[in-house]
Amino acid sequence: MGTVTNGIKGAFRIGQTLSVLGRTGARWVAGDRPPAPRLLRQTFESLGATYIKLGQFIASSPTFFPEEYVEEFQYCLDQTPNLPFGVIKRIIRDELGRPIDEVFSDIDPVALASASIAQVHTARLVTGEEVVIKVQKPGVENILLTDLNFLYLSARILETLAPKLSWTSLSGIVEEIQRTMMEECDFIKEANNLKVFRNFLHETHNEDATVPLVYEHCSTRRILTMERFHGVSLTDLESIRGYAKDPERTLITAMNTWFASLTQCEFFHADVHAGNLMVLEDGRVGFIDFGIVGRIRPDTWQAVSDFISSVMVGNFDGMAEAMIRIGVTSQTVRAEDLAADLRKLYQQMDKMVPDEVPYHADQAEDDVNSILMDMVKVGESHGLHFPREFALLLKQFLYFDRYVHILAPEMDVFMDERLNMLH
Repeated sequence: MGTVTNGIKGAFRIGQTLSVLGRTGARWVAGDRPPAPRLLRQTFESLGATYIKLGQFIASSPTFFPEEYVEEFQYCLDQTPNLPFGVIKRIIRDELGRPIDEVFSDIDPVALASASIAQVHTARLVTGEEVVIKVQKPGVENILLTDLNFLYLSARILETLAPKLSWTSLSGIVEEIQRTMMEECDFIKEANNLKVFRNFLHETHNEDATVPLVYEHCSTRRILTMERFHGVSLTDLESIRGYAKDPERTLITAMNTWFASLTQCEFFHADVHAGNLMVLEDGRVGFIDFGIVGRIRPDTWQAVSDFISSVMVGNFDGMAEAMIRIGVTSQTVRAEDLAADLRKLYQQMDKMVPDEVPYHADQAEDDVNSILMDMVKVGESHGLHFPREFALLLKQFLYFDRYVHILAPEMDVFMDERLNMLH
């Protein structure tokens, strides 16, 4: 019976998708014609969860998609309407399999945050601990699967009709998205990521960083109950000063923790934007939201590590050789030509970030993405194609570079002995 119901829901979802696409087409015919990247982004936002996630995947994958689409999808909004509290309570009760008041003494009916896949509420356990509950929205998984199967089929048809889509395999991308998105829907996996990272902190004797504790007795595949952190975003300089005597040292802690995870943890946090790094009231750095993690093979990491070492000393030949080892190519790449182009890019980057200009979060996000795309573009102009993990890694490095500009403008990242970037 479940299969039939899912089949009907799936057919309904494909009908919904086609109707949104039809409306977009009708507006186009009527003369409402924004540029193609914007049209696609607006359409994705109308289509909801899967397509919003797909848009964010495009935004973080300059190695896969044309630049104008990567730039447009930076604006892909993952803000969806809050579900009524009654619906949230019902999901929590069904997932717990017992009355809510046996587990939680209090749940705030006003959501702390709401995105396409989940909604977050603050609460208190009957044992007194303050927690946040991440609740998966109903039907999300079924919608994702239906949408992704529809996209996969469309991609296969497109590849058959237009085999010259040479920049990459569309269906391969859809499979990659399916893998990461289905992982994001499984809160048991996220809970496990939190436990693995906590264990990594314990084994490396790192007491300056932390992750939320998971309360397993009230967490399932669709609800995740975690310790509530009190603190501020890493980039909120004024507030940080109230918690941390030395913002520069706090930043070094965050960076050293993340660098250590590259070699000593089975994954790295692949989304260290300012909202996911907190400075807690006791001065520790809190890493939150482990829905998106990256894994990197030791040989790729060795090449990335050589790449960073070369960046540190301004060795453009070393940068070029490391990029050639990281990338995948079907032709011979001349390292000296690549090095010359990287030198040019480097000189532009120095001009781009004047220290005296006030910091704007939106601008930083744009800078991060444009530098990332420029580096990738230089590599690709020489026939290199980079694995997505490299783009994810590079993006985190560039986030940290921004944080240095805000919290420690005097610090030289590549010469500071307190930073264990490559150990």
